[in-house]
Amino acid sequence: MNTLNSVLAGTLAFTGFAAPALAADCPIKVGVLHSLSGTMAISETTLKDTMLMLIEQQNAKGGLLGCDLEAVVVDPASDWPLFAEKARELLSVHEVDVIFGNWTSVSRKSVLPVIEELNGLLFYPVQYEGEESSKNVFYTGAAPNQQAIPATDYFLEELGVEKFALLGTDYVYPRTTNNILESYLKSKGIAEGDIFLNYTPFGHSDWSKIVADVVALGADGKKVGVISTINGDANIGFYKELAAAGISADDIPVIAFSVGEEELSGLDTTNLVGHLAAWNYFQSAEAEANTSFIEAWKARMGEERVTNDPMEAHYIGFNMWVNAATAAESTEVDAVRAKMYGQEFPNLTGGTAVMLPNHHLAKPVLIGEIQADGQFDIVSQTAEVPGDAWTDFLPESARLTSDWKDLDCGMYNTETKTCVQTLSNY
Repeated sequence: MNTLNSVLAGTLAFTGFAAPALAADCPIKVGVLHSLSGTMAISETTLKDTMLMLIEQQNAKGGLLGCDLEAVVVDPASDWPLFAEKARELLSVHEVDVIFGNWTSVSRKSVLPVIEELNGLLFYPVQYEGEESSKNVFYTGAAPNQQAIPATDYFLEELGVEKFALLGTDYVYPRTTNNILESYLKSKGIAEGDIFLNYTPFGHSDWSKIVADVVALGADGKKVGVISTINGDANIGFYKELAAAGISADDIPVIAFSVGEEELSGLDTTNLVGHLAAWNYFQSAEAEANTSFIEAWKARMGEERVTNDPMEAHYIGFNMWVNAATAAESTEVDAVRAKMYGQEFPNLTGGTAVMLPNHHLAKPVLIGEIQADGQFDIVSQTAEVPGDAWTDFLPESARLTSDWKDLDCGMYNTETKTCVQTLSNY
């Protein structure tokens, strides 16, 4: 607390009024760590815009702890090592109180050591592969049991898919997710030979051979489905090649984990109708809170701008952070963290998000069909599913649990009743 704040607090105490919680010099700085250029800008620029809107709305309500909020925006430019440098800049140079950012898991993994070293606080808004639990990260996107597993169940139970093409961008999220799904599919009786795996680099554009390989997978007459963990602008080429090959959702359905309204807004969706995506939110969700959110977004950004799942994750995470800081009367990381557990906030689909001791949310799982207008018809929706940091479908992690509230441990071995540091111990 600076000298002026100390004098103010003393004066208010002397006159019998409670002093505001001036835990930090005003303004309170909020770091925004999203790619505004490069291959991931197609997805991440919208999240920067979302954070600016949320901060503006909070300031209109009176700010936080007697201070205005100030966004500090940096551009890590889809460059994974640069994410770490920009995170360090936000914490060490700009001295932000919290960071909202990242999309890809490789960028989050790059940032993680910096956040932990400097005791920063990161809210990560995108679906990911799990197999991680950091004291300094709140994971507001979906874990595999909140997206990948339910999507696979939909293919198996509702569409009768018998062969699976697992197509992903070549980095940690698709590879780990597909390891989980391969194990899960085998547990469901799918033969190893009926699972096709393929990985391509970021920005990949020539999809003709891969699409031909997927088509060939169904030569024996078995129903083929594609589970897509393709990220960024590579999706444009993938869907264009599907259309060029004349493949409809009836022929080979695709369910994507990284394609939402924002990505579809840049595509001709005529030939994509009926393909699917699994998220925890769609713009088409019918809920009063969603109507208000969409109206505010379009009023700020223009009628043509759409909303999507990671935007909702930032919406929930930001409001939980505000409420936790208010309860803690401080933006200090350890104080805020202690008040995050059990935080509840209305989601945009009509339910309530709850922050769990493992730093994950309880969220509903929605599956939507792509419509000609680039929106999704919601064909399946669950009740809130608690996010699981450690999957049951990889043997090295099935015995682990995360509980930062009572156990102060992100990797607690339920068999040995001990806290471990790395999976290399197995």
